[in-house]
Amino acid sequence: MKQKMATSVIKTDKGMIEFTLRGRGKAVLIIPGGHIDCRETIFQKGLDPNNYCFITPSRPGYGKTPLTDFNKTSKGTADLLITLLDKLKITKATVIGISAGGLTSLEIAANYPDRIERLVLMSALTKKWFVETDKTYKGGKKIFAPKIEWITWELYRLFFRIFPKMMTKTMFRELSKYRPVDFTKDEMRELKGMTMKMRSSQGFSNDLDQSIDQGTLGKIKCPTLILHGNYDNSVDLTHPHNAKSKINNSRLVLFNNRWGHLLWLGKEYDSPLDELKKAMK
Repeated sequence: MKQKMATSVIKTDKGMIEFTLRGRGKAVLIIPGGHIDCRETIFQKGLDPNNYCFITPSRPGYGKTPLTDFNKTSKGTADLLITLLDKLKITKATVIGISAGGLTSLEIAANYPDRIERLVLMSALTKKWFVETDKTYKGGKKIFAPKIEWITWELYRLFFRIFPKMMTKTMFRELSKYRPVDFTKDEMRELKGMTMKMRSSQGFSNDLDQSIDQGTLGKIKCPTLILHGNYDNSVDLTHPHNAKSKINNSRLVLFNNRWGHLLWLGKEYDSPLDELKKAMK
């Protein structure tokens, strides 16, 4: 039986936060996206833990990090994560913002320039995700509502155990615009591994309401790498182009990855990984 990854919870000046530490070397703060807490390691895939120390927090509302009036905004979450770095005595870090974690990473880069080495946005939000009248917003608020989201994920996991291929096809269509639906057994295994750890708790419903002042992006001065899939069906291409147009010292690289939103799956991750490694040298 696979052992669960050990997590830590500490109290900071801005509140409690759960996180994991892995590796040694240059500090890399990974800010995960929706339905994910600090136990997920797929975002470290291909990066040598002998060269990097990965700090992965559970964002507010996920895992054991409580959602409060202070930290429910992307700015409040950024302030909380800086106090985590303070507690860990980390003066400067590369920040990687994933999906819904993108807004918080932008706030850190804009408001704490002396604490950030570089910013990497991967499949990341750079503005409000959906308007309240959008069908996806309404659907997400219902099936991932804090009181029932555990049922949603128990059903996902049950169906994945019984019908793994069918569930992979279903999730592929949600994550990617690429057709025909095409995946390998290794990709199916990686996706199942992620899904088995997913929970929305209070976090995802809050993610749907988060936004960012667009003037914030113009304040970012650090080197910024924007990596995004052309077939992304979760975070559309207006988000990476928005970041590229507003962040002066930025570079945008788009990929024809079949998995769209999940750049990390399969051998097609080689190209994004190469760009990531070059940026982090």
